[in-house]
Amino acid sequence: MFRLATTTARGLAVPKAFAPSMVARTMGTHPDAGVAPELLEKLGEMSTQALVDALWVMGYPQCQIEGARPLAPGMKCVGNAVTVRFLPFRQDLMADKPAGEASPEYVAFEKCGPNEVLVMASTGPWESVGGDIKFLRLMQRNIAGLVTDGSVRDTDELIGYGFPVFSFSTTAKQGPAVMVPWEEGGVIECGGVTVRPGDAILADQDGAVVCPGSLVEEVIKSAHEREEIEVSHLIPSRSWAD
Repeated sequence: MFRLATTTARGLAVPKAFAPSMVARTMGTHPDAGVAPELLEKLGEMSTQALVDALWVMGYPQCQIEGARPLAPGMKCVGNAVTVRFLPFRQDLMADKPAGEASPEYVAFEKCGPNEVLVMASTGPWESVGGDIKFLRLMQRNIAGLVTDGSVRDTDELIGYGFPVFSFSTTAKQGPAVMVPWEEGGVIECGGVTVRPGDAILADQDGAVVCPGSLVEEVIKSAHEREEIEVSHLIPSRSWAD
């Protein structure tokens, strides 16, 4: 009955009657060239509060990566998102995943530099996405920052590396027995919000916020206009208070 067949990624023949539900589908793509450095610089002059307010009036109320907090006081970063997604551990996933430098997280590291923020989607807030040995490469790449809804290890060493880190918490636990770095360069869910490669990430003492890359210029303009309105309202109030 099922003479016609298609082939899965593992080379298994699947009857066409069943194939549509078994073959992976790509729902959408997004250019990940990122935001120009001059726009990132202007965005970096803003606070996360100003960015959230501007995105709110533009119809993007869900833009803060929940749980991502600075590892140390004074940390701030801005850059284009480079994404990594973890999956819960399974032995067959580990067997299928490329090893060594070809593993997704290390491939992502090589895409990072002064204008990139690495965004790592953990499987849980207390699970470690990495520590001093793994993230030494990020220091060597002079990365703009690291943001995760998971935890990190080796806090003192990471602070000493000098690049901003935003995480849910810190932990002594190892991550490999709990989750697997499965994909880089894809659309991810991190801290309850969607992050696409090339989105702009702004993070400061109040957390980390994602802005669609195509909206950055408009957001900056909107934020400045809102700031002027707020200042005009504050001046009379302060005069009255005096």
